[in-house]
Amino acid sequence: MLRWFIVGATALALVLPAPLGASAGAAASDPGSPGDYAAGYVDTVVSAAGRSFSARVYYPATASGAGQPVAAGRFPALAFGPGPGQATSRYHSTLGHLASWGFIVVAPDSHGRNAPSHSAFADDLNTALDWLVAQHTTSGSRFAWHVSADRLGLSGHSTGGGASLLAAARNPRVTTVAGLAAVETNPSAMVAAATLTIPVQLISAERDSVATISGHQRPIYDSKPSAKQLRTIRGGCHCGFLDRATPTCESGSINRATQLRLARRLLTQWFLRHLAGDPTYDEAIWGTPAQTDPAVAFEGMR
Repeated sequence: MLRWFIVGATALALVLPAPLGASAGAAASDPGSPGDYAAGYVDTVVSAAGRSFSARVYYPATASGAGQPVAAGRFPALAFGPGPGQATSRYHSTLGHLASWGFIVVAPDSHGRNAPSHSAFADDLNTALDWLVAQHTTSGSRFAWHVSADRLGLSGHSTGGGASLLAAARNPRVTTVAGLAAVETNPSAMVAAATLTIPVQLISAERDSVATISGHQRPIYDSKPSAKQLRTIRGGCHCGFLDRATPTCESGSINRATQLRLARRLLTQWFLRHLAGDPTYDEAIWGTPAQTDPAVAFEGMR
């Protein structure tokens, strides 16, 4: 079962750096602002490997909104796990933001409610990636010939963040993981992280009173071999990663819009570098800009 906590942030320093699926002007733009693509989304049923569940998919589109055509090109794919009790729609701004930067993001709505099986949640994240890869060669699919099957990533919030690490340990095709306020899971996300050699970014919130850094992200970070990062949003809280307020966990000293913008920047530049493969974001992620960011503490090993 998920335990709810918080921790203060520790900070060292380091920073970051466009390719496959990224829009032409992306490298020169601020990853915290919308990218060059319109963000489309569709609610669908994912069926693969004997599993079936509802999901929402965000993608680069020809126009913004539900059911729009996919933009021309092939795009890296991500599976995102929502936190417990949270509908995928509560991450609309963040997942749509990633779509605007050239990523297809599938968010299962299967285990984000109440007390999910963490192991089954991880399997659903991998099933979502398998399904999306299969859509690439499925005649008549909205995503036919639009998925970069060799560029697969994982993300999530809270329990979804912990489950993304479990999923990565079970899926050798995954290139990278970046999550929001990841929690320790059962089976252990900390143990899973210790087996991963792919780059992993843990984004924490300094004033998280639900999943403390000391109780959750810190043990996961410490167990993970390089490459790894622990980025802590100063003044952020656990539910500040959601689009709408949740009264039981609003403990931050910065406003929601600020926390969301910072989280979107961190996720986007990480995935542009480590999933899309764009080296121009290397300095922003690993160099002086990251190490000296006044809004986000840095700790990392390459």
